[in-house]
Amino acid sequence: MNQSRSLLLSIAFASFGLIAVALYLQHGLDMLPCPLCVIQRYLFLAIGFASLIGAFISKPKIGAGIGLLAALGGLVYAGKHLYVLANPGLSCGIDPMETFLNKIPTATYLPFLFKADGLCEDALAPWFGLSIPQWSFLWFGLFALALAWALLRRSRA
Repeated sequence: MNQSRSLLLSIAFASFGLIAVALYLQHGLDMLPCPLCVIQRYLFLAIGFASLIGAFISKPKIGAGIGLLAALGGLVYAGKHLYVLANPGLSCGIDPMETFLNKIPTATYLPFLFKADGLCEDALAPWFGLSIPQWSFLWFGLFALALAWALLRRSRA
């Protein structure tokens, strides 16, 4: 198996694993996801599916490129979430974004995964020393670096 395929499969596995962790936090520890959390879930899934598809098509750079775009978008939304937490006067609570997110078909058919019920500015206890948005930012950054490397490296024939 070539290095690109192994890397893309590892990224897909890690991305789907992070969704499993998010579901555990939501349903096991009663941490309700806010709109920014739900958007980050969509982006982790986009990274996972793009990487998985890229691992099995003849041009893995397509999957790596789409995954990289999703990872960069994740950095933006996780960064916005960190900004909201750092500035307590801000909120993304009940706003048009939450209403929109909760009415799209994925939230309607899979509310256990995509329904936004929490508030972005809720101060949650750190998990292994970092807040959940900090973990997301870290993982999006790692995925972006790995996908950029997969995209820019030369393939060996």
